[in-house]
Amino acid sequence: MTLRPFKYPSLRLPAMDKESPRLLLVESDALLADITAFRLELLGYDVATAAGGDEALAKLDAALPDLIILDLHLEDMDGLDMIDRLSNDARTSAVAILAFSIDADLDSVQRAYAAGARDYLVVPYDPAVLEAKIESLLHGVKV
Repeated sequence: MTLRPFKYPSLRLPAMDKESPRLLLVESDALLADITAFRLELLGYDVATAAGGDEALAKLDAALPDLIILDLHLEDMDGLDMIDRLSNDARTSAVAILAFSIDADLDSVQRAYAAGARDYLVVPYDPAVLEAKIESLLHGVKV
């Protein structure tokens, strides 16, 4: 049996000698969370998920990720309030937040940035755009 090269160059895994960037995905829609986490794990990220704000805060108390992907429409907490809370907490303020939302209107985007989000992604999303935004936030390069 001959192995063919992987045909999706954007689905790359990090070098084994490097620690994978840790992401916290806060998403109340279980299917969207599973699909997104699976994709991010294929890209080589270490992904923890939380179904709501309280669960996310508990995970943040245990360990800080390199990036938080946060749905603005959580069942137990307002996403904008959570972004504001994390941005104003000395312990979590340096962690970049990517707001994740079905709202594409300019007002929603502006409110997310004003609360402290560093970028915004409309759901459903293009997987290549998600990857580019994460890379940009992790490495401080604006795309």
